Amino acid sequence: MSGNESMPATPGLQVPKKKGPKVMATLFVLGLVVVLTGYLWINWKKPRLAPEALSPELTAIIQNMPGTSDAMIYVGMKDIRESKFWKEAVPDSIRNSPLLSLGKRTDSLMKTGGIDLNSDLDTLLVSFQRSGRKQQNYIGMACGPVARKASAPFLKSASLQTAEVAGRQAYQLDSTLWVSPMSANRLAIASSSDNLEKFFKPSGRLFERDSTTASLIGKTPYKSHVWFALASPQWTAGALQSLTSKNSEVKSVGNLNRLQQITMSVKFDDSGLKGQSEWVYKDRQAAFFASTFLWGAIELSSISGSRTSESSKELLRHLKVSQNLESVIVTADLPQTIFKKSGKKE
Repeated sequence: MSGNESMPATPGLQVPKKKGPKVMATLFVLGLVVVLTGYLWINWKKPRLAPEALSPELTAIIQNMPGTSDAMIYVGMKDIRESKFWKEAVPDSIRNSPLLSLGKRTDSLMKTGGIDLNSDLDTLLVSFQRSGRKQQNYIGMACGPVARKASAPFLKSASLQTAEVAGRQAYQLDSTLWVSPMSANRLAIASSSDNLEKFFKPSGRLFERDSTTASLIGKTPYKSHVWFALASPQWTAGALQSLTSKNSEVKSVGNLNRLQQITMSVKFDDSGLKGQSEWVYKDRQAAFFASTFLWGAIELSSISGSRTSESSKELLRHLKVSQNLESVIVTADLPQTIFKKSGKKE
């Protein structure tokens, strides 16, 4: 190679292009999409089950109830007894067991009077009102043959004391149980004679002065068989006390400390049980967190390999959890076959 010849040009080293900014931009866009999607989902008003209408008779009774309601419970025993599910899927041991206990004295009086709530009670509606830290006042209506069997002579002989309340005769059967026959099919019940008087001489309409209870009942889908509405945060906390008393860690499960109201309704359908429970939270973020937690817990418990029993897994597979604004809604559509299988296993 002569000295005049130039050296061949060597290819220059290419500096690798920096991908950092593009990756960061992509991640930022994806994160923004996730945040916006979550925001839209949390604030999207989802469709609900169309609620059944409250019967005019039941509406009239509720409207006459005094004050506001901390908790309201309804049981339509006659419709439940006539359902196919009750007749075919519910074991005899449950059908024949006492519906509820009203205390030793009252239970004994009912036995003497030949009153069996399993067959003599058609419907029961009770509204509870908190008074102080522990005392619970209530007012309600029991309908069915129980009213006819609780005749005036029987009540007078069994009562601790009697009183005339708003032109009606009332009888005290226990320290916190007053009853007053209203017709051959209706028996008013209350924790005191004062509550009976407020019920017999109503001042205004409950749904107009208690918008929370009115809203909760209005949204409840099934109103023929069993439903309840806990409108008071204190009552709601009390209902969950059994969950948190033995395990302090449970208090954080599903954001229970931010729970405000609860409703539940169940329908004894010919094909099984249909139900819905709504948990109302302080805000939408709390409801979203709770729904995500509950959905994850149900999914983990229902997968194969978990310690959950097979019958429980099958039941969990028929539950659906969703967040709807400030509410967590759990719906259940349980076929009759589930209960027949579990009955055979037992």
